[in-house]
Amino acid sequence: MLGKLFKRLTKSKNPESKRYRYDMAQRICGHHVKYVTERINNVDEVIGRSGGLNIRDDELLVYASFKVLMRCKIADMEAAELLSKDGVVITAPDLENGGKIRTVIVYYVYYR
Repeated sequence: MLGKLFKRLTKSKNPESKRYRYDMAQRICGHHVKYVTERINNVDEVIGRSGGLNIRDDELLVYASFKVLMRCKIADMEAAELLSKDGVVITAPDLENGGKIRTVIVYYVYYR
């Protein structure tokens, strides 16, 4: 219990810091994904369904539709949870597509 209290009191509030990005990656890792959309020309298009968010070494992987949709370095990503807490917006250079900066919105599976 003391460890959780210490971690909560010392967590980073600066979205530009490396620690904040790693904490965010830990928070979103392990969620089951309902579907993933990508914002292209201000239109959200579904690019994958049924998957998960995983951390491998220092990279975050967005996996859906039986393939890796996005792979990025945690230190380079910008992630923000949706206000409803049922998803996350991730903007980062995508290592699967040659470093192109992409914005994907990952929607979690809702369990009751």
